[in-house]
Amino acid sequence: MASKDTSTSNNTPARTRAAATRGSGRAPATPVPADYSEENISVLEGLEAVRQRPGMYIGSTGVDGLHHLVYEIVDNSVDEALAGAATKIQIVLKADGSVEVTDDGRGIPVGQHPQYTEMSTLEVVLTKLHAGGKFNASSYHVSGGLHGVGISVVNALSERMDLTVKREGRVWTQSFVAGGKPEAPIRRGKRIALKTTGTTVRFHPDPIIFETLDFDRKTLAKRFAETAYLVPDLTIELTDERVDPVWQESYHSRKGLVDFIGVLNASRAPIHKRIVLLSGAEDTEASPDHPGRRMQVEIAAQWNETYNDSVHSFVNVVNTRSGGTHEEGFRIALTGALNRAARKLGILKDSDENFSGDDLREGLTAVISLRLSHPQFEGQTKARLGNTEVRTFVRSVVTDGLNEWLDANPPDARAILKKCRDASHARKAAKRARDLIRRKGVLDGADAGLPGKLVDCQATDRQDCELFLVEGDSAGGSAVTARDRNIQAILPLRGKLLNVERTSLHKALDNTEVAAIAGALGCGIGHDVDLSRLRYDKLILLADADVDGSHIRTLLLTFLFRFLTPVVTEGHVYVAQPPLYQLRYGQERIYVGSDAELAAMQRRRKAQPKVSRFKGLGEMNAEQLWETTMNPETRSIVRITVEEAALADEVVSKLMGSMVEPRKEWILQNAGDVRFLDV
Repeated sequence: MASKDTSTSNNTPARTRAAATRGSGRAPATPVPADYSEENISVLEGLEAVRQRPGMYIGSTGVDGLHHLVYEIVDNSVDEALAGAATKIQIVLKADGSVEVTDDGRGIPVGQHPQYTEMSTLEVVLTKLHAGGKFNASSYHVSGGLHGVGISVVNALSERMDLTVKREGRVWTQSFVAGGKPEAPIRRGKRIALKTTGTTVRFHPDPIIFETLDFDRKTLAKRFAETAYLVPDLTIELTDERVDPVWQESYHSRKGLVDFIGVLNASRAPIHKRIVLLSGAEDTEASPDHPGRRMQVEIAAQWNETYNDSVHSFVNVVNTRSGGTHEEGFRIALTGALNRAARKLGILKDSDENFSGDDLREGLTAVISLRLSHPQFEGQTKARLGNTEVRTFVRSVVTDGLNEWLDANPPDARAILKKCRDASHARKAAKRARDLIRRKGVLDGADAGLPGKLVDCQATDRQDCELFLVEGDSAGGSAVTARDRNIQAILPLRGKLLNVERTSLHKALDNTEVAAIAGALGCGIGHDVDLSRLRYDKLILLADADVDGSHIRTLLLTFLFRFLTPVVTEGHVYVAQPPLYQLRYGQERIYVGSDAELAAMQRRRKAQPKVSRFKGLGEMNAEQLWETTMNPETRSIVRITVEEAALADEVVSKLMGSMVEPRKEWILQNAGDVRFLDV
């Protein structure tokens, strides 16, 4: 799970906070300008629009947006590999905060552009939005690029970018500064072998634009390892020169999706050894009315003993986190093929109803990799595919291929279908449990049936409302007193939540805390989640900063990720960051969140403060809890997102699943990154 800081106030390491009056939580109305005429209409030239609204192009100016810059450059190099023109990509995190990406592809064209005759093609690509080779099918049959804005956006959001292109027997260089302005015209350099080609891009993110310039090596490494599985025989090398000794790792896969499934299921017990591998292709010739189309799909799948499905889809190596028509085609075909096999093998009788799609996907781990010319994504972040023709294509490939596989592997088919039968029985038991709880009013979220522990807010507009899940009755009582009763609701939790990674939904619903959370949110649970019924825009986890508090947060996040997935993926879940220390300089109070922040504050100020350490939320009175953690004007909260769903799924399975060895191995590998540990 990735996260980004979404605090509404200052983000400096040490936050000076003064008590604020509890109000409606709404910002004061902005006065209407006195005049609105032709002079008020601005035309942003070149890349200035990107700098004015960076979130429209890279999602955010936090760490996710920072990483998006790297992905845009690397994706261009991956497109060269998909075109058969590149075999190696090198990414270097430089000590000065810049990032350098080198590939051995064809090199960005450098000659004079036919439309912009006053500049080189390289300069056109770097300074004009919607300029690139992705619009020309003869250059790229398939690519992750859609809008042609990737590298120009990175240029716009960098304080400096340096390019080196090897092609046509020469080395060509050009630099851009101050958000994409050419420092000088393109320069032709030394001669090289005619067959030597490639592009090197080095960029320095603009500190004026971004909230942080600290690239997370682990996040980048996981992304590039994933890419290597999707493009077999491509080598991706990541180097971190910010540390001593220099760190380096290389990613390469021969078996592609088969290797990917092996990694995803490493902490799960498969119920069949043979991995299902399906593939197909379709080409449509170009005509005067149609540019022609190429579609290729490869799918790998394996069922395991867990209770959750884990389907990850990609289009031209871009992770389509919100799915799309390729996933729809896969699910439709999967349901049809498995039900046909169940009847053929006698697992379903003539009088039995078909297994549902949920039954058939329980315990399924699958990766769908589609390569497509002219993809239609929703937005620049490419989270969902919209091409309608893909649904029919993938459905046909999966139906034919899976029918053949099931017929050829009857023992594996029986193992899968028996798992589906067990899932069907559990689904019906879960439905009975939900119906029983719903009759009591819990899952509907109706006022009469809200959990008894919930202290609700007064506002009725969901966009204004937030629900705090608070560890312990003592902290819950303080939170009730501290809250803004108009917009903030409190649900105290007693003890640790059930680890839902090791149980099915109908058993989880027997847990009092699980039922209380589901009832408070009011949007259903499992595959019945309907976000239109969600009662709060923000769900904020508030727990102590010690080991027990971390464990409680982990259990809560596991529950939300598995059984209320859309609530997480659509950005409604946050983690509160209560301070660890209070510093008093006379009448001034300053709160800091870690030992590192404490040391930094003490270095900046000569006076010695009176330092108090909070051992838990229960030690804070209502005023302190409001002042430090709940006041929307001064608090710091972290939004939980799932940018890399495959990584989140793998980590949750390893850390919370029933297999010990993968968890032990993960802890040993990551123990060196632990800086502070409460005991």
